[in-house]
Amino acid sequence: MPAGLQQRGFRIIPINPYADELFGERVYRSLADVPEPIDLVDVFRPAGEAADIARQAVAVGAKAVWLQLDIRSDEARRIAEAAGLDFVEDECTAVTSSLYRIRKTAA
Repeated sequence: MPAGLQQRGFRIIPINPYADELFGERVYRSLADVPEPIDLVDVFRPAGEAADIARQAVAVGAKAVWLQLDIRSDEARRIAEAAGLDFVEDECTAVTSSLYRIRKTAA
């Protein structure tokens, strides 16, 4: 899915403490290490890590946290919503963007 998003013009910045490169992109160890603004944090990691990722998203000023299919976290929801971030849980970005015909607009 990330490769498909990249092909449609979205910028994917992988965050993973266990890898150096993913999807042809440099991997950062945490959201705090990313040297550019982050709008959406799309979580593919285990649900047990979602709350910590939500805290990082709040700290870097993200606008939304999106937990992918089968990832659920009440704590991540509370953290994101308390900070005013949009929160989507247990949905796949590819399915949602297809249903609502969401496409990245030209910058």
